[in-house]
Amino acid sequence: MRYFEDFQPGDVSEHGPHVVSREEIIAFATQFDPQPFHLSDEAARDSIFGGLVASGWHTASLCHRLLVDSFLGQTSSLGSPGLDELRWLKPVRPGDTLHVRVEVVSATPSRSKPDRGAIKLRMEVRNQKDEVVMTELANVLFGRRP
Repeated sequence: MRYFEDFQPGDVSEHGPHVVSREEIIAFATQFDPQPFHLSDEAARDSIFGGLVASGWHTASLCHRLLVDSFLGQTSSLGSPGLDELRWLKPVRPGDTLHVRVEVVSATPSRSKPDRGAIKLRMEVRNQKDEVVMTELANVLFGRRP
């Protein structure tokens, strides 16, 4: 188990991979972001993307899943009060293999609640070509070592 004290600014970790399938792009979009370029190869061909692409929210969800599975699940994470930034820089397409790079930007002990601290994390989601497809600056609360 990793606690607040175990994170230092500059720490970097890598998580993944996840191969994005056509079927999952369409399934996610059908439920959460039913825009034509996320739902159908035919409709997507006529879009600015020229082909089927994942919803940005799908990409963000995949990033979070990779983090929970190989990072947050082994920590004293108490959840997040929110994001400062979220940017979708390149489309994610069927067959792309995603990895997440996480860097600790800052670690600030809580002044009012001594059992926790806030850690700011910079995340980059990269594809198999090492292109950054999404960035996120997240605030996460972690419990302090008992």
